[in-house]
Amino acid sequence: MEKNILVAGATGNLGLKICTALINRGAKVKALVREQSDSDKVKILTEAGVEIMQVNYGNPESIREACQDVGCLVSALAGLGDVILDTQKILLDAALHSGVGHFIPSDFCTDYTGLIPGENRNFDLRRAFRAHIDSSNIKVTSIFNGAFADILKYNTPILNLKSKTIAYWGDKADWKLDFTTMENTAEFTAASVMNGHSHRDLHIASFQISPNMLHQEILGLTNQDFFVHKLSEMDEFAASIKKQRSENPSGENELYAKWQQAQYIYSMYSTQPQMLDNNLFANLNWTTAPEYLKSFIKR
Repeated sequence: MEKNILVAGATGNLGLKICTALINRGAKVKALVREQSDSDKVKILTEAGVEIMQVNYGNPESIREACQDVGCLVSALAGLGDVILDTQKILLDAALHSGVGHFIPSDFCTDYTGLIPGENRNFDLRRAFRAHIDSSNIKVTSIFNGAFADILKYNTPILNLKSKTIAYWGDKADWKLDFTTMENTAEFTAASVMNGHSHRDLHIASFQISPNMLHQEILGLTNQDFFVHKLSEMDEFAASIKKQRSENPSGENELYAKWQQAQYIYSMYSTQPQMLDNNLFANLNWTTAPEYLKSFIKR
């Protein structure tokens, strides 16, 4: 049976991939698109077979109309409080009004449910929306994918290709971090939508790898001996992040302020899923650590 799916944030990198994965699984996909959205990305969606629904988020009625006959609403939106809270609340109200049965919020990140509130600004916004949507009468599925694997390309302390270093904090040299490619995240999301899975939270990772394991993988792939080193204790790391945040108040209006990036890394070193749901659906091909590292690290 063909399913009608509505995707918000469809012109973003993840949203585009989710739409494509849904189309490939036989879904009928509609995308909520603002008038000012990138025309090239809208064209890609159209050519893929996605129905474009141009809407004004300030006009809830237009969102309600887009939600008609929709079985699931997927949010791949990115932003601060005006998006994660305000816009997603508009989406939820429209979904409830139009009888949408399933909502996947923009929780594509590390599982924040066991973390201490206040330690990660962006997670606090998602936690607030989680409390709001869980008080409503709709099936909700959050898909926690750790960190997008792309972070390994960006010369963060986790992996710095320029200095050939791998950093950790505290006693976490063997702490496994969860990384998922956007392609794997999109495919799993599409499978979850099409199968109508009822779990509240799902956890996935293309691969789990510790600093020491990362060192060994790179050594085996390239014969390059990256330096694995401890930067500080975890409590010192937390204190330095708070200091960065207090000294950069303008970062409160930035989605990826430097202190927010540090908060994310701190969170990755603070929580791990007890088990992954990778095997929940058949025929998903998960990217391995060697495959991913080989794609961008030069020999």
